Order: sequence, then C-alpha cells, then structure tokens
Amino acid sequence: MKTYTIADQEFIEEIIAGCKVCFAGVVDENGLPYVVPMNFGYYQGVFYLHSAPEGRIIRALEKNNHICLTFNLGEELAFQHPEVACSYRMKAKSVVAEGKVSFVEDMEQKRQALDYIMAQYSDKSFKYNDPAVRNVKIWRVDIDTFGCKEFGAPHGAYKK
Repeated sequence: MKTYTIADQEFIEEIIAGCKVCFAGVVDENGLPYVVPMNFGYYQGVFYLHSAPEGRIIRALEKNNHICLTFNLGEELAFQHPEVACSYRMKAKSVVAEGKVSFVEDMEQKRQALDYIMAQYSDKSFKYNDPAVRNVKIWRVDIDTFGCKEFGAPHGAYKK
C-alpha cells in the first residue's frame, strides 16, 4: 500500500464534497493550538463557516486570522498480515487547506454564505430571519494552499 500526494483540484474537491465536518485549527491568544470540528460550506475555492459571535476561537482569529482546515474521508483499517502490527494502517483520503479568515458583516452576503453551508448538507432552500443572521458569525476562508494525500492505496491506484 502506498501514500499518494495529490495536486488535482477535482480530486481535492471530491474529498471536500464528501465530508460533513472539517477541523479548524488556529493559534489562540495565549499562543496555544486550538482545533474545533465545524460544519462548513465550499464554493468556488472559498470555505464558509459559522459560529457564535464570541468565544475562544473568535478571539484567536481577531489576533491572528491564519487558519488550517482539515478534511478526512473514507477511513478503513487495512493490513498486509493480521498477526503483524506494523502492517496495519488506515486507508483514507485527506485534505489540508491553509488560509486566512475574514468575517462577513453584510446581511445578504451572510445569507449567501449560510446557503453555501447548508448546500453541503441538504438540497433544500432555506430562509433566514434577520435576528438569526445578525447573531451568527460568518467566516470567509480564502485558501492560500491545499495539500491532499491518499493513504493506504494499492500501488499504482492513483492515476489522475
């Protein structure tokens, strides 16, 4: 089994489309790493996330807007020999995206971002009332770099 590093944007976006949660990593105001699972939306190379308007992660992003988002798909335990511990590994696909967060304040842009988030989970259309939109923090994450790997694939499996 082999690990492939993948640069194909279509393959990367297929992984993202298949995920229901991303993990958002930041450095908090005390210089400590802080990672939280989050719902997300993705549209034309930009991620959208939402949260409460205050909290540890918001304080961190107000000081340092750099973020790392990770996605993982298709976890499956595999082995070459059931009695050899070192032959065990996970078969999976992962994406690591690094970028910068800006907060969306415009009400219509917030609604659009919420639509992108909901499209990750449902094909329904939604309406959002003004108090709910005002009270949610919308994050726009512009990506600087993508990294993608497929772990535990058979040799020669990745062809793109």
